[in-house]
Amino acid sequence: MTDQTTSDRGAPVVQIRKLRKRYGDRAVLQDVDLTVASGERVALMGPSGSGKSTLLNLVGGIDRSDGGELIVDGVNLHSATPTALAALRRERIGTVFQFFHLLPTLTARENVAFPLQLLGLPSAERKLRVDQLIADVRLGERADAFPDELSGGEMQRVAIARALATQPRLILADEPTGNLDSATGEAILDLLERLADRYHTAILLVTHSDAATRICHRVVRMIDGRIAAP
Repeated sequence: MTDQTTSDRGAPVVQIRKLRKRYGDRAVLQDVDLTVASGERVALMGPSGSGKSTLLNLVGGIDRSDGGELIVDGVNLHSATPTALAALRRERIGTVFQFFHLLPTLTARENVAFPLQLLGLPSAERKLRVDQLIADVRLGERADAFPDELSGGEMQRVAIARALATQPRLILADEPTGNLDSATGEAILDLLERLADRYHTAILLVTHSDAATRICHRVVRMIDGRIAAP
């Protein structure tokens, strides 16, 4: 794991205190406490059903908790309006999924540009930013290919570029190497680490893979909806 002191990381991007979530009679999260600092990479590990993906969905504003405190980049997700939540997700949170979730009718370049179009970024600035990100993920020769013309590793590179397009404060990554062979997965991890450092972006990474934790500053383990003792 990467070594980084608290003073190096800066102010928290994610602040969670006593977070709770139930689905019916089942307690999925129970009094979860977690802080992620600016630029910090944190791996969430634990068995299936331990609450990792639920926690990621709550931090991403996709779902609402039942209690506790959840603040993302200064926005209190409990009291935020739907408009404020949508703006947070659109402008300050990037997401990388296991199965890529690229828009099939858009080229690689157009997929990366899409979140910038939603922000209304001027076309000249949008082109500069997209060109830089395509170069960052080393897909220059594949920029005009459609998703079904790309390999799994290439699609994940596009997904990472898209997640970084808005220059977010936080990336939520859900098993980003889970659908890739080991060599491609290693390359994707190296890319995530390099670009997160370059853009000073925090990452909250859900993974079952011990290999994925090597790019993280900390590993947080979850069991039965709780953070396990170190």
